[in-house]
Amino acid sequence: MFFIGTKLLIDGQIKKSIIKKLQTAGCVFAEEEAELLISEARTLDNLTAMINNRIAGSPLEYILGWAKFCGHNIAVEPGVFVPRRRTEFLVHQAVSLSLPGVKVVDVCCGSGAIGVAIAKALGWIELYSTDIDPTAVRCAIRNVTSLGGQVYEGDLYKPLPSFLRGKVDILIANTPYVPTDQIKLLPQEARLHEPKVALDGGVDGLDIQRRVAKEATLWLTAGGHLLIETSKMQAPQTVEIFSQYGLMPRLVHCDVFDSTIVIGTNPL
Repeated sequence: MFFIGTKLLIDGQIKKSIIKKLQTAGCVFAEEEAELLISEARTLDNLTAMINNRIAGSPLEYILGWAKFCGHNIAVEPGVFVPRRRTEFLVHQAVSLSLPGVKVVDVCCGSGAIGVAIAKALGWIELYSTDIDPTAVRCAIRNVTSLGGQVYEGDLYKPLPSFLRGKVDILIANTPYVPTDQIKLLPQEARLHEPKVALDGGVDGLDIQRRVAKEATLWLTAGGHLLIETSKMQAPQTVEIFSQYGLMPRLVHCDVFDSTIVIGTNPL
């Protein structure tokens, strides 16, 4: 073990030992995780603590302090929802409907990853992000404000400035959509470490989707779009919810990301 600059370098035997420990703990991508942990560690004690936290079941992203999303490092911390790769498809769909300078509102923003990825893809947008959870808001401030976006703490639309009513081009809502009685079936990393408010969508998983769709037309410009991630099984119900609240729904699915998105357009 030695340093080049501030980078900790580990010899092959120690690295193999780390990989073995991670594999024994059930880490499927133990080699990749070992590389990441070693690259982030600054001392051997620091590395040991990181490995022990991972073996104990702490999400890798919490230990690293960031999650990779759409090719960007998004700051995360314990207690915030970790952005999923499947949600990158939501970003792709939003970008395909947008031009630089659009007004984007991201409710249930979590770490702010979706808005950040859209902003970076388009070059510049007016970005407004909200979340009810203080930990999420703290993370989102770190990620969003550096791009000129605004972050508000509160329930869905409530904290948004009134001047946005009827002016939003793209409304993103990666709402929780796991039915309450299925939370216990989630992987341990999510079930034990991520906030329940970011996972629990109510009895059928669609409670928050209903609330978002109900007020969407009040905030969207004519021709603006609401995009919500849902499950393949719940998608028909999400489509019905959009129609019920005056949006013209369209369902899109991507096998590569195993992601299902419902896009609702506010009629002209």
